[in-house]
Amino acid sequence: MAVAVALTASACSGGGAVEIDVPAQVEGGFPDDIQQQLQGAAEHAMAASGATGAIVGVWAPWSGSWVAGLGTTGPDGAAVSEDMTFRASRVTRAMTCDVLYILDEKGAVSRDDSVADYVTGVPDLDDVTLEMLCDGTSGVGSYEPYLKADWLEFPGREWDPAFLASFGLSDRSDAEAGTVFRESDAGYVLLGQALENATRTSAADLIEQYVTEPLELTSTELPDAAPAEPGANPLPGYQSLRGEDGLNCAEPTDYTEASSSIGFTDSGVTSSIDDLGRYAQALATGALLSDETERFDDPLPAYGDAPSWQTTAGGARITGSLVGQFGSTLGYSTAAFSDPDTGLTVALVLNNSAGGVAFPAYLAWELAAIASKAPAASGQQAPEAGLPWTDEQYHAGIAERAICPIPDDEG
Repeated sequence: MAVAVALTASACSGGGAVEIDVPAQVEGGFPDDIQQQLQGAAEHAMAASGATGAIVGVWAPWSGSWVAGLGTTGPDGAAVSEDMTFRASRVTRAMTCDVLYILDEKGAVSRDDSVADYVTGVPDLDDVTLEMLCDGTSGVGSYEPYLKADWLEFPGREWDPAFLASFGLSDRSDAEAGTVFRESDAGYVLLGQALENATRTSAADLIEQYVTEPLELTSTELPDAAPAEPGANPLPGYQSLRGEDGLNCAEPTDYTEASSSIGFTDSGVTSSIDDLGRYAQALATGALLSDETERFDDPLPAYGDAPSWQTTAGGARITGSLVGQFGSTLGYSTAAFSDPDTGLTVALVLNNSAGGVAFPAYLAWELAAIASKAPAASGQQAPEAGLPWTDEQYHAGIAERAICPIPDDEG
C-alpha cells in the first residue's frame, strides 16, 4: 500500500519546459519509525473526519518519501490506491493566481487593473484590482454559507459564476480594499471571470496552458460544468450528513459525481497526489514565474489573531516555511504544501468533507512536522531549520475537532 515515489524536478521537454528548483529527492522510503508515524497520523485524521479513505504523499529530499492509499473507497469498498484522482478544492485558487501573474508578465493584463474593466454589472468595484482578488483583500464576501445546502441537495446543478459571485458582492466588508485578508470564494470566481473576459479564453484552457501543461500535471484539470466524477480513476468522495441521531458517520452520502461549477476558479480543479505534490513545489518556488516576481513578499495575517507564521498572499497560505493551500469541497478535503528551500512537501486528500478545512490543514502540518525530523539518508545532510509547531500540537487539534468517533487505538 505504501510506495516510495520521488517527484521529478523537470517538466515536459520543449519550449514549455519548467524546472523546479528544489533539492534532488533521494530514492527510497523513510525509516520504518517515521513511516509508521506518518501513517498513524493519517489514519487518526481519517477516523476523526469520517473518511473511509485517504491518499497521502510526503517527500523529504534528504531522507525519503512515502506515497500511500489508505483505507477503502467506501464503507464496504475496495482498497484505495495512490493513483486515484479527486477534487483539489482551494488549490485551485493558487492556480488561478498563477494565471493572473503569468498574464501580467506577458502584458495581457495588469495586476493593478480594476475588476470593473473586465467584469460588467459589478457595483462599487472600481477600486478593487485583480491582485486584490488574488490576495483575498478585495472585501468581497463568500457565497458558500448561502448555497451549501443547495449543493448538498443538488450536487449536479450547474451554477453561473456571476450568480455565485453575487452573494459575495452583497456581503462587502467595510475595510479599505487591499488592507485586510478576508475569506472569499466569490473573489476567486470573479478573478476567473475577469481573466476569461480579458483573454477570451476559458478558465479551463488558461489553467491548462499556463499551469498544467508546463508542469506536466497530466491528472490535473478544471472540468467543464457538466456533473461528473473527478477524473478517470476517481477516489469516491463523501459527506456525512446530520440526521435525527446526529452526524451519520457510518453511512456517509456519496458526492463523487458533482458539477465543478460549484467551485469554478475557487475550488473546481481535479488532481492526483503526485500532481499536487509537484504543483506545491512549483508554487512555493515560483517556478512558473520570473525571478523578479514578488508574489509572497508582503503577506497578511491569515486571520485576526494569527501567529506571525500564519500568513497569506498570492492565493496561497504561508505557514512557517511552507507555502501551499488547503480546503474542502463536496466529498473531499485536500491540502498541499512545500518548503521552497528544503523541498519538504506534503499532499493529501481525505474522502469526507463534513469536517471542513481544519482536518486537511492540521494533518498536512502534522505530517510536515514528523517528516521534518526524518534523519538524513547516507550521503545526505538534514536541514537545520525546523517548523514553529510540533506534530503533537496538530494531532491534538484534530482530536479536539473530531466529528466522528476515534477508536481507542487511534487516539
